[in-house]
Amino acid sequence: MNLFKFAATTALIIFSAGSLAAKPTSIVFDANAATSDGTAYSTYMVKCSNGKKAELTAWDNRGKWCVGDASSDNCEKKQINAAKDACKAK
Repeated sequence: MNLFKFAATTALIIFSAGSLAAKPTSIVFDANAATSDGTAYSTYMVKCSNGKKAELTAWDNRGKWCVGDASSDNCEKKQINAAKDACKAK
């Protein structure tokens, strides 16, 4: 019986910790822009489950998604992965 209680408690703690992490709840287009050398990109705003907002930039016709502004090095190939990273960073 104690083993069952221990296993149930451990599973509950692990599940609770995962659900407390900030997750993206919406991603909304903000604007189109270009760098000083003429490279086009788009900006998006991410709302996170913890109430924070973060900026994403999309490059290469939305083939590369970066957290933050044009100078960011934190990039992903998929929008959702970049949004998750943005919420974790906040």
